[in-house]
Amino acid sequence: MPSLLVGQPLVSSLPDEPPASLSGTSVPSGWARVDASGSLIPTPALRQLFEYYLSALGEESMPQLVARIQQALARLQEPARSEALDTLGAYLDYKLAVAELEASYGDLAPSDSATSMQLMQEVHALRRTWMDGATVEAFFFNDEAVDRFQVAQQQIARDNSLTDSQRAEALARAEQALPDPIRTARRESRRFEQYEQVQQSLANDPEALSAWRTETFGTEAAARLAELEQSQKDWDRRWQTYSEAREALLDSSGLAAPELERAVERLRSDYFSESELVRAEALDSIR
Repeated sequence: MPSLLVGQPLVSSLPDEPPASLSGTSVPSGWARVDASGSLIPTPALRQLFEYYLSALGEESMPQLVARIQQALARLQEPARSEALDTLGAYLDYKLAVAELEASYGDLAPSDSATSMQLMQEVHALRRTWMDGATVEAFFFNDEAVDRFQVAQQQIARDNSLTDSQRAEALARAEQALPDPIRTARRESRRFEQYEQVQQSLANDPEALSAWRTETFGTEAAARLAELEQSQKDWDRRWQTYSEAREALLDSSGLAAPELERAVERLRSDYFSESELVRAEALDSIR
């Protein structure tokens, strides 16, 4: 059944300017793929196109955002154009169905692992109800691989028959099923978590820390890390000194508010470069 959200006449009041949150950003590319017969090839980039515009919901209405997506899809020739519109309609209907499903679970899903697993399985089923297999594979391959890994993680964690080494081996095998980019990202994340621990343990031995960095990350990456660490230490030192000077100014100054604000601005510029002033001002604004 055609979606009620797609296929209507384009909204006549569509603003010329994009929503504020999309201003200055680039529309996702690489989504307009077709096969030899001119039929649409669903890709992750097509879902990214949909979500790019849908992320501005609230700034513009759903009909307006759908109209923007339809305008983007208009560059396709038939039959790909109609197939892309059908895919958009199915995707939107799927998202509505998921929202209704999650609402029906109330507060149970995040608090109970068995309920979370059931919800995940129902969401996977909804995808296949609204979209064909090729589209589901293109749109959700990574998401579903992560879902399966998280289920495996929970099952391994609850299996009290496993020793620590067996649990680690089981987790490593489960991780091997993840797509390469996700597996690589997890590996890099663990390396930096380990690095934070090593930083603390070798805080008083800079030579040992430098050697560990080089062995773990390689010479070039280790040099960049060392530079970033030194930059952060320098920032921390200047921020501490500036903060003390700022507090002294605020406590002792008899200046009126406008003059006091200008005095604080001058003080900031004494401690921070032009590129750092935005960060320093932002930190000042939240304390």
